[in-house]
Amino acid sequence: MARLETHGLCKSFGENMVCRNINLTVNDGEMVCLIGASGSGKSTLLRCLNLLEPIDDGVILLDGEDISTPGLDPQPIRQRIGIVFQSFNLFPHMTAAKNVMLAPWRIHGRRHVDLQGEIAALFERFGLADRMEHYPDQLSGGQQQRVAIVRALAMRPEIMLFDEITSALDPELVGEVLDVLRQLRAEGMTMILATHEMGFARELADKICFLDAGAIVETGPPERLFSNPTEARTRDFLARVI
Repeated sequence: MARLETHGLCKSFGENMVCRNINLTVNDGEMVCLIGASGSGKSTLLRCLNLLEPIDDGVILLDGEDISTPGLDPQPIRQRIGIVFQSFNLFPHMTAAKNVMLAPWRIHGRRHVDLQGEIAALFERFGLADRMEHYPDQLSGGQQQRVAIVRALAMRPEIMLFDEITSALDPELVGEVLDVLRQLRAEGMTMILATHEMGFARELADKICFLDAGAIVETGPPERLFSNPTEARTRDFLARVI
């Protein structure tokens, strides 16, 4: 079970408040999509949830435990909450397989020989079995992003965060990455996505959160939020992007 909550989460950079009083609940097995214009606070919220950014106010609860306490060691939390960014951040001098093995080896102390079968299964699962020994510059953008997802999954997280993971890809490569998310969705992975892929969000999300100026303006199931949003700002945004 993995339940993630925020209550009154606030985050500022100088005088710029990027997240304003964010109240969010993500239940075990749910897919929640964050939508909104660039600069609306989606990426910062995800970074706060992964403890990459300290929050200024409010709390973050993981299964009821406050993980936003100052001084808390973030590493055990990051093992439970994985994150994949827009940029792949693969080490160019390592093969795809070695990129994936690095964190379980260094953080968990697991031996390469013990990891090989598990890593190979992950590559097979996401259509990358023949790319394990390729270097990043030998892979397409979509393949690199899938390797980045496999790298995060190799840590056996309970929750996955995805930050605009298709926005740096050519349009013809977006589908293969979204197919990975569809598979994770079918397997019951708890996920929070910041995304501009409105059709995908409408198809698969349990809940949509529309952010504007750092605040969650409206939350609801996709069939209602896309068809009959109650807030004027939500209607204006959707009219521009759909």
